[in-house]
Amino acid sequence: MKPKIDGSEFGSLTIGGQRIDHDVLIRLSGEVAKRRKKLSKAVYGTSHVVALAEAEFIYEKDAERLIVGAGQNGMVELSPEAARYFAERKVTVDLSPTPDALARWNKAKGKVIGLFHVTC
Repeated sequence: MKPKIDGSEFGSLTIGGQRIDHDVLIRLSGEVAKRRKKLSKAVYGTSHVVALAEAEFIYEKDAERLIVGAGQNGMVELSPEAARYFAERKVTVDLSPTPDALARWNKAKGKVIGLFHVTC
């Protein structure tokens, strides 16, 4: 079951009434997990570019769509390799500033996974 995201502010998200003070990954099962941004930092020195290794961790078999909350100011982007990885698996990537992405997440239907950056 896909959890409802109640809102966001710089540095946090509120999911199902619980405040979370870190980036999150939401799985097809509805599990909310801490983002493994170290996978991208190791390659790019920042969590603002999603590296291939992180894309491989994010991906789930049968996912059709990935909604990315790119931060309050939309600073996160996919690396060309990560974008190609999702395209090859026929996963549509919907990347927008986190406040906009939350609305898309809450309205989304189907097999959707989410990655939400809580700062920048």
